[in-house]
Amino acid sequence: MRMSHYFLPTLKENPKEAEIVSHRLMLRAGMIKQTSAGIYAWLPLGHKVLKKIEQIVREEQDKAGAQELLMPTLQSADLWRESGRYDDYGEEMLRIKDRGDRDLLYGPTNEEMITDIFRSSVRSYKDLPKNLYHIQWKFRDEIRPRFGVMRGREFLMKDAYSFDLTADDARHAYQRMFLAYLRTFRRMGLRAIPMRADTGPIGGKLSHEFIILAETGESEVYAHKDWMEKDTTAGGLSYDDKEKIGEFFEEMTSLYAATDEMHDASACPEGDLIKARGIEVGHIFYFGTKYSEAMNATVQNKEGEIVPVEMGSYGIGVSRLVGGIIEANHDDNGIVWPESVSPFDIGLINLKPRDEACSKACDDLYEKLKEQGKDVLYDDRDTQAGGKFADMDLIGLPWQVVIGPRSAEKGMAELKNRKTGEKQELSLESVVERMAA
Repeated sequence: MRMSHYFLPTLKENPKEAEIVSHRLMLRAGMIKQTSAGIYAWLPLGHKVLKKIEQIVREEQDKAGAQELLMPTLQSADLWRESGRYDDYGEEMLRIKDRGDRDLLYGPTNEEMITDIFRSSVRSYKDLPKNLYHIQWKFRDEIRPRFGVMRGREFLMKDAYSFDLTADDARHAYQRMFLAYLRTFRRMGLRAIPMRADTGPIGGKLSHEFIILAETGESEVYAHKDWMEKDTTAGGLSYDDKEKIGEFFEEMTSLYAATDEMHDASACPEGDLIKARGIEVGHIFYFGTKYSEAMNATVQNKEGEIVPVEMGSYGIGVSRLVGGIIEANHDDNGIVWPESVSPFDIGLINLKPRDEACSKACDDLYEKLKEQGKDVLYDDRDTQAGGKFADMDLIGLPWQVVIGPRSAEKGMAELKNRKTGEKQELSLESVVERMAA
């Protein structure tokens, strides 16, 4: 994509309304635009990141055996009355009436709707287990939306729902999602610590929230130092190996981990403790038969008895992750994207578009990199070099290639690693080979 054609409204100054790093950088990098309190339009650069994160989440859910569907944003209030949550949920729920005076709501979550979908089709234990998910926009009418996409009112979320015959089966489904979440965050270049959590308005018997470490995180986090080492074992497990997944889950959840408000220093020796800051980006729940009993979601078991199914739900804040990743990956000059979620693979800077030889070298390299399957943002604008460097650092692509008249004359380019700042002078052919590798 040529920047002369791209819609990228970058800002030089920090917006006054932005209180945290990710909000400032997302506005400055032209990723989002606020349309009303806590609601944002996702501009082309931000949308590319959002879709990359969404795809990683989707792929890992699919690998774990979940099946994707898509539920609507508007839900019938009758379903929520059936579960008993309509009046309990509070003012965060946006309640609506249609022209027929029917009560609707803009879904903050989907336990009721997925239970209704399940109960209308599944009758026998032979059809279990099932894990269904979607990636859909949600709305919660926060009393004080702030911090950009980190605490907005409208947000994109992956929510999955498991249905099992027994409590033992449901616990295994929970453990599979636990593993899938660790793998998901790893692919995004993040380290996530799962912590026992309150079940809140979702309800249930077991819950973990996933905290990613970031220096600018919203809460203080304490964890056993072995977390980082043991988390690496998640990659070698098979989803078919129920026993090993169970052992991994028990081992990981036995290690000390707590947020500031729950921290007990006596529970873990100070020498074994890591203290950091973190951001919640995911939450999983096992709530048994809370919804299936209330909404009559039952199956016939092997003995011919009619029993309520055991359920769990599993959420990942897809849009919140964009902000979380920035909080964990930035410097004084801007964003530093991990390669897996970067909006483009490479930023190509033409220092002097009016120079024929320089532009030819850039154009040729641009085409060759695209032929290698690389997504390139080509700064071909006729503007000052300083502004080009500042914009490219601000948007944070992993690699920058710089070509000026002198380097073009020699058939050379400067390759810069955005994360380390390391620079190399390479031939144009070597740049293509390096990026292809």
